[in-house]
Formats: sequence, structure tokens, C-alpha cells
Amino acid sequence: METGIAKLTPELLAFIGSGGVKAFAPFTREIFLLDITVAGTTFCKEIDTLEPELLPETKLKMIRHPKNEYDELAIGIYHNNVRIGWVPQDLNEVISRLMDAGKAFFCRVESAKRKNKWLKIDAKIYMVE
Repeated sequence: METGIAKLTPELLAFIGSGGVKAFAPFTREIFLLDITVAGTTFCKEIDTLEPELLPETKLKMIRHPKNEYDELAIGIYHNNVRIGWVPQDLNEVISRLMDAGKAFFCRVESAKRKNKWLKIDAKIYMVE
């Protein structure tokens, strides 16, 4: 009886590679949304240590903070699990609502330059679709 299900053989595993279940994930694309200057970098105590790592094209994680006492739409921006700043409050509403609906986002560093004691980080926000 033919079930239409392929048996897992060493040849099939070699074809799939080591990606496991993720090897069958649909293709994804990065959709550029907007340019930002990361807000609040002066409040990051580790910013001086992280500065040499914030090179152009460095990917930064974005995490929603709905219980933020100053902004219920807040989105933290992270490098190596350290929050380096925030998506600017005047630009976070649509992205936070999409994140709450399950959409994935990340930032990519464009530049990180010192302006006196302030590290100005310009980044691009992308949605993963």
C-alpha cells in the first residue's frame, strides 16, 4: 500500500543536510521598513564595551516591552543580549502592533559614531516575511 510518505533514508538525510526540520521551512525574505537612530544609548552601561562590535551590517535583536512604564509600545534593541537602546517612541507604534501579532523584526547597524560622550547608532529596521 502506497502512503505517499517518503521513508527517511541516509540518502534523504544527506540531501536535507543538518538543518533538520528547519530545512523544510519556507523561504523567507527581509523587508526593509525604515531608518532609525537608536534611542537611549546613553542609558546602556555596557555601551563602551560593545561599541567595537557595533560595526555596519551587525544584526540587532528587537524585543517588545509592553509593560514599559514610559511607553506601552516600547521595543528594546539588543546586541549580545544587552539592551543598547530603543526604537524611537515616535516610530514604534506600527512595528509594536505587528510584533504583537506575531511578526518578526530585527535591526541592522548602518553606523555607530561618537558625538562627544553619546554613541549615535543609526540602523535599518527589517521585517522577516
